[in-house]
This record gives sequence, structure tokens and C-alpha cells, in this order.
Amino acid sequence: MFNNTEWLAQVREDVIDPDREIVDPHHHLWPRPHLSYDLEELWSDTEDGHNVVQTVFMECGSSYRKDGPDHLKPIGETEFVAAAAARSAADPDKATIAGIIGHADLRLANLDEILDAHVVAANGLFRGIRHAGSFDPHKDIFSIPGRAPEGLYFDTDFRRGVARLGQRNFTYDTWNYHHQILDFADLASAVPDTTMVLDHFGTPIGVGPYAGKREDIFAKWKDDIAAVAERPNVFAKIGGLAMPDNGFGWNTRATPPTSDEFVEAQARYYHHAIKCFGPERCMFESNFPVDRLSISYHVLWNGLKKIAADYPEADQAAMFSGTARKVYRLES
Repeated sequence: MFNNTEWLAQVREDVIDPDREIVDPHHHLWPRPHLSYDLEELWSDTEDGHNVVQTVFMECGSSYRKDGPDHLKPIGETEFVAAAAARSAADPDKATIAGIIGHADLRLANLDEILDAHVVAANGLFRGIRHAGSFDPHKDIFSIPGRAPEGLYFDTDFRRGVARLGQRNFTYDTWNYHHQILDFADLASAVPDTTMVLDHFGTPIGVGPYAGKREDIFAKWKDDIAAVAERPNVFAKIGGLAMPDNGFGWNTRATPPTSDEFVEAQARYYHHAIKCFGPERCMFESNFPVDRLSISYHVLWNGLKKIAADYPEADQAAMFSGTARKVYRLES
């Protein structure tokens, strides 16, 4: 990830509710010098004013094994993150990586072998798998294109793999686009015993042929989110809307957005998801460093606190930390 720290530093704000305990349930790491977002860069963000005590790493295709069978290459990522997590645990004054979500091809017959390898590599931190369903035919419009084949959620072998996660008490995370939310809802109905997490609001797209259609997409998105929320095994990560592919254009501006601009542009997505899922099934996320292309960690969490301000204290506690700890079985 390129270094845009100087650009982000143009916007500085007083920290809102600085003692509020935060569990950030969604971030990535890439080793130096590949994309240069390792533990030190994560700490630089989590130490920027807010009380971030724990995090959950989300698979992102980094540090795969270069040798050995293909199905075990993702274990290299878990090994890399487990080492970073051990370093984080050694400093009690900084955020600790408390959970790891790895990757596996859930269609494979030898899935249990892969899961067992993740368990060993993670040193007690393995919590589940993300095998994202993101597919869109307009691949060339995205800064970070989805890699799933069309119709993955309906694949029989894939559904068997998602079910196996639930049988082993592991979670299933996914990332898909807004036009796939109902497909994901179908998957959730078909595999009701697996805890599932929908990342990034289902990613309403705002670029390419979707540019200029935000209101129409939002109207359909509202209905689809309400539908998927009817599946009690689905939890929602609310965040990740500052990716360039969401089309807000902040990453191309001379200055990054303030928390007030963030709230004005995106609060309605948060309030609708919270209304549909309830705070006990919602968790605020950073999606860093991807959303760092558009907004600083400091400003982002200020904005999230402004969005949450009118909810009761118990609801805020759930969305900032409690739901993440429940879903990913984190010790406080």
C-alpha cells in the first residue's frame, strides 16, 4: 500500500470519546516491502488517539507459501500473521491481534486438512475462513477486483464447505457486491448452522457502469439488506465504504474528508443496517489499509462515533467491541 500519510495528515481532529474500547474486526497486513502494511503500520493507525485494544486479521492473499501443494499455500499467510500477533501480544499497551481469518477453497474435498493446518499455524488464534463471493462481469472497472467465479454461492461443493465450517465452530466471512446480496441470503438460508459475516455492507459499487446511479442502487440495497438480515446466522460488518470502488472519490481529492463529511455521505448506510440487523449483530470495521486510501484511521473512528452517538450505551458497546468478541470468540 503506497504511503499517503502526509496527505491524510492534512485533516486532524480532536478524538471523540477517547476511552471508548474498540475491537477492530477487519484489517489486513502485508509484509515489507510488498505493500508495507505490517504490524508497525497497523500500530501507527491504532495508536492515533482511539482506544483500539484488539483486532481481527482478515485474509488478503499475503505471504502465501511459495512451495508445496497449492491447497496449503494460504497457510503461509496465517503463519505470517501469527508471528505478528505474537509480537503484538508482547506489548500490552498496544492493540493485540486477537483473531485470524484465513483463506481456503471451500470447494475442496480435503478442506479439513487445510483447516487443521490453519489451526496449527495460528497458535490458538484461528477463527474462520473468508472465501469471498465477489463477482462482477466488469472486472476492468475495479481498483481491487473480485476474484470469485460467477455463481459461487450456489456451488454444491462450496455450500458443503461452508457447512463444514459451522460443524467445526468456525465462521464464514464473505465480501460480495451489492447485486449479489440476495444470492448470499440464499446461501445463508441453505446453511443455517454456520455463522456468517457480510463484509462492507455488501459493497455498493459506484464506479464504471454503476457511477451516477447511487440513489437507485441505495434503494435496492436497502431492500436486499433487510432481506439478508432476516437470516439469524448472518452478522454485518458495517464499514468499508471508503474503498475507491464505492465511488465517493475521496481518494482523488486534494484533501481527505473530515469526519463530518464522512457522516454526511455514509451515515444512512449505517443506520439502515443497524435498524435491520440490530446492534447485537453489527460491528464497526476499519477495512484498513484499503480504506486508508480515502480516509485516516483517526478521522474514520471519529465519524463512526458520531454515527453511534444517539444509540444507547449498550448498543454502542456492542457495535464497537461486543459483537466482534462474540462472533470471533475473543477473550477481553
